[in-house]
Amino acid sequence: MKITHTEIYRFSIPMEPFVIATGTMHFAQNVLVRIYTDTGIHGIGECSAFPMIVGETQETCIAMAKDFAAILKGKDPLDIPERMNDLLGYADHNSTIKSAFDMALFDIAAKNAGLPLYKFLGGQKRTIETDMTIGIDTPEGMANTALKYINQGCRILKIKLGKNVHDDIERVKHIREAVGEEITLRLDANQGWSFDDALFALGALEKYNIEFCEQPMRTWYDDKLPELNLNSPIKLMADESCYNHHDARKLINSQSTTYLNIKFSKSGGILEAQKIHEEALQTGVKCMIGSMLETRIALSANLHFAYASPNVEFFDLDTALLGHLIDPVVGGLTYNGYFLDVSDEIGIGAEADEFFLEKCESWVV
Repeated sequence: MKITHTEIYRFSIPMEPFVIATGTMHFAQNVLVRIYTDTGIHGIGECSAFPMIVGETQETCIAMAKDFAAILKGKDPLDIPERMNDLLGYADHNSTIKSAFDMALFDIAAKNAGLPLYKFLGGQKRTIETDMTIGIDTPEGMANTALKYINQGCRILKIKLGKNVHDDIERVKHIREAVGEEITLRLDANQGWSFDDALFALGALEKYNIEFCEQPMRTWYDDKLPELNLNSPIKLMADESCYNHHDARKLINSQSTTYLNIKFSKSGGILEAQKIHEEALQTGVKCMIGSMLETRIALSANLHFAYASPNVEFFDLDTALLGHLIDPVVGGLTYNGYFLDVSDEIGIGAEADEFFLEKCESWVV
């Protein structure tokens, strides 16, 4: 099997403004790739650029996608490790756009095997329930958003923090008082606090029964994570500090965190995500599968990966519910309330709506 050409689409998804500690997103800066082969099988992959986190924009992703597509042309898509090495040999980093190519290659491989992706990865279905993320707002506004989600059946809330630490404490206080004690609350500071602020906030927030706090400090304070982890009454989860399995190994060995957050946009896709999961599995460190602002195409791949990754115990796969104003996806992941499922169609099982793609700027390489 040989790759004949790749289609690249500017896959912009309009959405309600979403605020986190590092900035505000007004549309999902996504890129879609479809890799075609000489056997008639094609694979689909999607990534969501989040420049304030990963440092890639939609423009950089598109530029690199053209180069990557040229590198892969004429090569065997089924040798996924070697194809991803081809991309690494050309450019370090750029994990976001690499994840779209990785995803498309896995889609091709699963289709070639006649299997849904989770079975191709050796997984089996299980019950998976996503949280819902509350963007930064006033304490009252965030409490109202929390109540809206709870009234729709949500049982797990992820609260974005990382601005003024005293305001952040008020945000959590208002939400806990609004939703009661039975609802699971998670925090995500998105690198917004200093060491002293993190230590103060985590101590003050303990009484609100918090499951864990993601990425309290900037990654340049990773040397202080072991001290914070030791002294925090709330369990920590490394997100922006964990891009690849080498990061995972260092975080685990230095006792810097209790949990790890795996995202394809950081890891470069499924192949590296598997390696992170393996590092965590060897030491019993539980993981979360997270996402940026992807549509149900990439979320479907996330779910397939979760089915095949028993050490993934937390699920943050709500991005298609977070203010996306359109859903340009046919097939793929479905939501039954906040419980997720995907069909047994071969491959990822999701495709982009062709009518939507006709309106997208596109390139063929």
